[in-house]
Amino acid sequence: MSSTDVNQRFHDERTALVQSTGARRRSDGSYAATVGYDRGEVIGRDGLDTSRGTAALYTTTPAWHGLGTVIPGGISDIGTVLRVAQIDFQVDKRPVQYVYGGERRVMDDQFVTARSDTGAALGTVGNRYEVFQQRQIFEFLEDLAGQHGVLWESAGALRGGRRVFVTMQVPDSVIIDRGGLDDEIRLFIVAINSHDGRSQAEVVVTPWRVVCANTERFALADAHSRWTIRHTSSGLENLAEARRTLGLTLKYAEAFEAEETALARTDLAIGDFHKVIADLWPLDDDATDRTKAHHARRTERLDAMFRTETERAGRTAYAAERAITDYLDHVAPRRPGRSMTEEIARATALLEGTDDEIKSKAHRRLLVLTRS
Repeated sequence: MSSTDVNQRFHDERTALVQSTGARRRSDGSYAATVGYDRGEVIGRDGLDTSRGTAALYTTTPAWHGLGTVIPGGISDIGTVLRVAQIDFQVDKRPVQYVYGGERRVMDDQFVTARSDTGAALGTVGNRYEVFQQRQIFEFLEDLAGQHGVLWESAGALRGGRRVFVTMQVPDSVIIDRGGLDDEIRLFIVAINSHDGRSQAEVVVTPWRVVCANTERFALADAHSRWTIRHTSSGLENLAEARRTLGLTLKYAEAFEAEETALARTDLAIGDFHKVIADLWPLDDDATDRTKAHHARRTERLDAMFRTETERAGRTAYAAERAITDYLDHVAPRRPGRSMTEEIARATALLEGTDDEIKSKAHRRLLVLTRS
């Protein structure tokens, strides 16, 4: 059985990037290259809160940035998770005040959300905004921990405490093409609380374990199931709905597994793969010779990658999806900026989701073939 773990892949890529550029970590958690043309360039920012002097992060697995408290055996108690991750602070609504003509005045309909431990302002909100404390949003997942023995994988705070998260692993992995390819994909439940007045609280099912701002973005972008919780008096009703329908997570996992298995069991001829490539990267009739040559080289490289992937996954739509994804992540040419290497340009494209749209298009195009 093979295993697809986007978290390990991301960890390895970020670690290699930091090492290859001779980077050093700065006090704010970002990294700056110290050698070559990239000297001084900031190449990553984890966004973890450091209000208490150290990064507000707990995780069972060391993160690529080396920050936070690592407990390999995991934690099963939510109270301990909140404390170790430094997210046990309360949030209050404080009236907005201002001085006019030497007189202090209070706005009746505007408030500041503030941390109880540091007093830091997190956002500006209105009358109807309801503050949700960390425990209110996260403790419903204790049912999952109690019933299935699942451990809290990670927890922490981002952007000064404006965003707070916890991650748990879904009890059962997704197995693509059981009894055949047996490709394993792990899924996580991520709950995110917000205090910035601009974003909602959310619960998502995703392949990503959140350990930094980038993986938080990936988790939300790649979410396969989602509940949003608005900061209103009735907002927690959605949380209750998430509690009631958490079992749908497993049903989603079954649906996702069925979809990917359909790709793995759909034969795909080389000619059909080339048609998919042509749909993704169409070539205009009046294209220049240079553009035609570039198109031919891309097709040739994708063809070779597909043939290589078929040795593991068979000549299938699933192998085609893997080849296209790997090409975009690791092979597609990148034009680096004046102070960037191609490696950094490639990593930046991956982090910013430059190719997310074309990956989704490829997935949808290949799914059509499973129904024909």
